[in-house]
Order: sequence, then C-alpha cells, then structure tokens
Amino acid sequence: MWEYLRMFGIGKKIKKEIIINAESLETRVAVMENGDLEEFYIERPSEERVVGSIFKGKIQNLEDGLQAAFIDIGMKKNAFVHYWDMIPEDAARLEAEEGIQRPRSGRQKKFAPGEMSKRFPIGSEIVVQVTKGAIGTKGPRVTANLSIPGRYLVMMPGSNLKGVSRKVEDAKERTRLKKVLARLPVPDRIGLIVRTAGAGARKVSFVRDVRALLEVWKDIEQGMKEKPAPCRLYEEPDLVERVVRDSLTEDVDRIVIDSREDYERIKQVASRISRRAKNLIKLYEGDAAIFEHFKVDRQLESAFRRKVWLKSGGYIVFDETEALVAIDVNTGRHKGGSSQEESIFQVNTEAAEEIARQLRLRNVGGLVVIDFIDMKQRRNQNSVYKALKEALKPDKARTNVLPISQLGILEMTRQRVEESIHSSTYVDCPYCKGRGKVKSTLSMSVEIQRHIAEVMRRTKHEKEALPIKVIVNPVVMDRLRKEDEAELIELEQKYRGRLTFVSDAGMHMEEFTIVHAGTGEELYSAVEK
Repeated sequence: MWEYLRMFGIGKKIKKEIIINAESLETRVAVMENGDLEEFYIERPSEERVVGSIFKGKIQNLEDGLQAAFIDIGMKKNAFVHYWDMIPEDAARLEAEEGIQRPRSGRQKKFAPGEMSKRFPIGSEIVVQVTKGAIGTKGPRVTANLSIPGRYLVMMPGSNLKGVSRKVEDAKERTRLKKVLARLPVPDRIGLIVRTAGAGARKVSFVRDVRALLEVWKDIEQGMKEKPAPCRLYEEPDLVERVVRDSLTEDVDRIVIDSREDYERIKQVASRISRRAKNLIKLYEGDAAIFEHFKVDRQLESAFRRKVWLKSGGYIVFDETEALVAIDVNTGRHKGGSSQEESIFQVNTEAAEEIARQLRLRNVGGLVVIDFIDMKQRRNQNSVYKALKEALKPDKARTNVLPISQLGILEMTRQRVEESIHSSTYVDCPYCKGRGKVKSTLSMSVEIQRHIAEVMRRTKHEKEALPIKVIVNPVVMDRLRKEDEAELIELEQKYRGRLTFVSDAGMHMEEFTIVHAGTGEELYSAVEK
C-alpha cells in the first residue's frame, strides 16, 4: 500500500523549484516538484502577448443576433465582446481571479434589438481588457470588467466588491484577511480581492500592494483622457516578472535563472516582497544549458509526445483537434493488481493524475474528452473521477469536470486563454498539411491508372497511338515498376497508347502529371494542395 502511495508522491515533502531559461528569442519557465516537471510556460518577444492588457477601443460593429460587438483595439483582428460584458457589474468581477466565481443564472441577460446601439453608437469609445488571446482565426475576447493583478491583491476599478480567494480555505485566515481589506485606504468604486499569495501576509504588505496598484490605475486613467483610440493603456509585465509575482509562494524553495540581467531585475522585484523572497533568487552559471542541467529538456521531450507512458506500464494518447482534445487511456504493459478490475482501476487512477499534469503542461483548453478504460464497479468510476478533480486543484485555469458516463467517457472543460503550447510551438507539416498521413502507393497507382485511361479514352479514335509521359514521385514510381507493370501494359494495349514514366524527387507523393510526350502539352495534373 505504502509503495503504491509513494508512486504518486504521497507522504513525502515536496521540493519546489522554478527554473527560468531566458534567451533573446524565447523565455521558458519550468516549475519542478521533486525533480518532476509540473508546469511549463513559454514566451517569445516577437509574438505579442495581449491577455491582461487594457485597451481604449472603438466600436466597429454591433450584432444583435450574436448579442455581441466587435471593437477595434489596434490589432489585426477586431476584438469580440458579449453585450453583457460591455457594462461593468460587480457580480461579473467575482469570476475574475483565483477561482472566485459568481452564481450563474443559467443564461445571461438579453438585450433588445437597437438597445445597445443607443448606449454604444458605432464609432464610440470603450475601455476593455483582453481575457482571451486570438486563437486560430478568431480575434481576442475582451470585457469592460477590468481587473489589475498585484502580488497579494487584484484591483477592480469601478467596483465596490471586497473578497477573498476561495482557495484560502482556513476560516480564521479568511476572517483576518476580510478585516485587513476593510481597513485598506482605497477610494470609492475600487474593488479588491485577496489572492492566494495573500494568506499569511502582513497588513503592511497589502498597503504597499494597494499603493502600487493605485499608481497603475492612475496612469491608465490619464491615458483614457489623453490618448486617442485605439491604443493600449496597460500591459502585463513579461513572463519573468509574472513568475515572481504569481508563482513565488511560500512553498517555493528557489528560483534559478541563467540570465544575469534578468537575475538582477527579478531580485529587485522580489526584494519588494520580502528579504526571504530576494534570497530565493539564484543565478545559474554552469557550463551545461540550464534546462539540461535540471533535466527539464528530457522531460519536455517526453511530455509533448502524442503517446505518454505511465510509470505502471500503461499509457495515454493525446489528440488535439480544433474543437476538442481527445485523450485515450490504455493498460499497455501494466501487469499489477490482484484482478483485471483492480489493474484497470490502478491504471485509470494513475492516468487521472498524469492527465491533470499534462493539461497544465500543454496548456490545452476548451472541451476535453477522456476515454478511461471501462470499469464495471461504479465505486471505482467515482474514485477515478475524484482523483482527477483532486489532481486539477493546483491548476490556475478554471475547470469543470463531469462524472464518468456509462460508456466510460469523462467530459470536462478547461479555461482557454491562449494558444496551447503545441499550437504555438509547432506548425502543420508542409508535406501532409497536418493530416499526419499521405495516400498509400497502391492508392496513388490506382488513381494514376484511372487518369491515364481517361486521357487515352479521349484520343482512342486517332490513327496514331498517343505517346504519354507520366511524371511521378520516386516512391510511387517504384510501385508502378515492380508491382503494377502488367496493368500498365494492359492499359497500353486496350487504348493504343505508349506510356513512359519519369520520376521526380521534388514531386510530392500525392502529385503526378500526365503530358503529351511529343508536344509537351499538359494533359492532366494532380497537384497536392
């Protein structure tokens, strides 16, 4: 039993480290727990990050049918906003940060045709914040409910809400934090939420945080008055600073970074938190690359494969599509358990933990469908469901998990804010166009013969035999020469043609061209698109 618990890291102290690899073209951050990669972030200066940014934009279009507006915020694609997110409300802010959620009525308020055009005529200005970056062909998602995160607090201009993150579970601490909130010197219509990092922090830390946030809001207000739309009024700091602000919690043992410039910078940021925080920042000066030294690269390589092996011998398969992420769980080489049902339960339980980790690592969002191995006992199904929910608790993205269905399928959603790591790191293969497969040589042979016959039929009444040259990929040529020679000779005899085949190494496997061997006229061309 204890051996089984140790396999999942239960009952031992967790050593948490944050490893930062800062390069000119890319910054990577790995969060390690006992040497295992738990979270991974990547940011490139050349790719603009807009999530969290506040813009002064112009209304471009109002769509009553969609109950949404499109706003020019100075980007290539107009931003999308629901009508109910255009009017700031205190209730809407409850879901802004740290898992604090507002009660949902099941549907949002609907606005009558023409109602929003009176409040927001075309061309009028509006201040909005990006909640979801541009993904695929869709523009960014925005809201008029603004929230500016600090180290311990999230400030919400225009609100009177005061609250504490529900992730702070200790009742006494929640009471203390609410008292601290009530005494903080803030103007009217400035809401505040205590972040998880605020648990245990002194009142003076909150006072410093409020002052810094009010300075930020003062600059935003000035920009709202002076800058012409569309323009950016506020931008979130880069990944390195955000890591210190959001991830440097009490359970972190150290932050190691390989850039001296960024080391000095984040040490200054950490010094404003506490002396302990400053001392946790370490500069890496080893000969090997930092990710290689801490064995991050090796784990990254295995983490982003389609098939991920589990320690017990089972494995899970990830398939990321445009609409959803499909995850399949398999027993693989697993041979433990006193019975088949016990073995399946063990693999599914381990898979639930690994799936939660992989979702964080890959930053996948939207609809996720998990096909667990079928379990006969409802008790085991519920245990796996609870194991997944427990493993998802550290996830900063909001998740909603449904129980396992009678078909053994579990459906869940994960908050989608930006492109997944896979989408932002990889592009579709220029050869197969993202399908992962190409037509077999047999399929190509059948297709080529079909089009040769079609060309020959058009000229079969001519006196002389039609000389045809077919240009194909060398792999297809090999098939035609070795296995389909008899069929090609039969084609020549049936339609009175003369066939010549030429291979072209630069031609795609699914491409071929049929030309008149005498005149060079193109008779048919199959070009891979």
